[in-house]
Amino acid sequence: MAKYFITGGAGFLGINLIRYLLERGHTVVSYDIEEVFDYPEAEDERVTIYGTKKSDIRDLAYLTEAMAGCDLVVHCAAALPLYSPEDIYTTDLEGSRNVMLAAQKNGIRRVIQISSTAVYGIPDHHPLLETDQLTGVGPYGIAKIEAEEACMAFRESGMVVPIIRPKSFIGPERLGVFALLYDWAQDGRGFPMIGNGKNRYQLLDVYDLCAAIYLCATLPDDAVNDVFNVGAEEFATMREDWQAVLDEAGFGKKIIPFPKTPVIWALRFLEALRLSPLYKWVYETASEDSFVSIDKAKRVLGWRPRYSNKDALLRNYAWYLEHQERFQGASGVSHRVPWKQGILGFVKRFF
Repeated sequence: MAKYFITGGAGFLGINLIRYLLERGHTVVSYDIEEVFDYPEAEDERVTIYGTKKSDIRDLAYLTEAMAGCDLVVHCAAALPLYSPEDIYTTDLEGSRNVMLAAQKNGIRRVIQISSTAVYGIPDHHPLLETDQLTGVGPYGIAKIEAEEACMAFRESGMVVPIIRPKSFIGPERLGVFALLYDWAQDGRGFPMIGNGKNRYQLLDVYDLCAAIYLCATLPDDAVNDVFNVGAEEFATMREDWQAVLDEAGFGKKIIPFPKTPVIWALRFLEALRLSPLYKWVYETASEDSFVSIDKAKRVLGWRPRYSNKDALLRNYAWYLEHQERFQGASGVSHRVPWKQGILGFVKRFF
């Protein structure tokens, strides 16, 4: 069995991946700047936890020391779009480069880079292919593109660096922007939608992402040393998929569409005033088609996603209802906590 080094191990993807690997008999090192690893896995002797402010991927020396003795690396850590541009650049680009350097210094040949479909920007066609032009939106999208370029350079030195570009992924432990929908649904509110909701917006269940990562970790070098899009195979329109959560809540509420242009301008203004948690990548793509081709991952890796958009949303919603006492009153900018609703909390009362 292999020993995996997981950056961002205390995050939403990190903990789901740790569980996935433990179920398959592996040992894991969780490396995260988050000081609280409040999961049952903390008691598992197969899990080694680095969880202090020192365990930052921007600290190359400490990162290299912590990684010693591991067999391969999965790089999940990232500064998300709500972080400052400086934190995004230093974490998502320079931090990614450090992860590769630390692996190289420790003789670890395979590092799996978790990128994002944000690298495609706001596209003008669908489905998106791995060979399509990369045009990142905002500091996050740009940093992710540059991080991929850094990965390519390490490939040239002989390392095996699979790059996975997942669609927005959800499932157990996921909060962030999705907590807005779940909070409104459980309180018997409808949910506003930017545009008419007839656009197709692909999501991804975190279990299926973990399965793709595991294939990239275990298949031969020549198969995985590439770039792969991953997303749900089954997805309907935005309106249909998100309505499934309101139906599950049982109050008879509906998705309520609004004209996209005035809403987007209003959200731009509110974002500038720091009154809304929604950032450009969310509100400027929510009314557009957004889906990738997963044919390459299916063909090359033999990957088969288990969950549809609706399955993933309902699985996440069920987890939210079961565990909401854990995060009452919490807020932040990561996927592990609800985002502050700001003025949207006031708007909620009208739905």
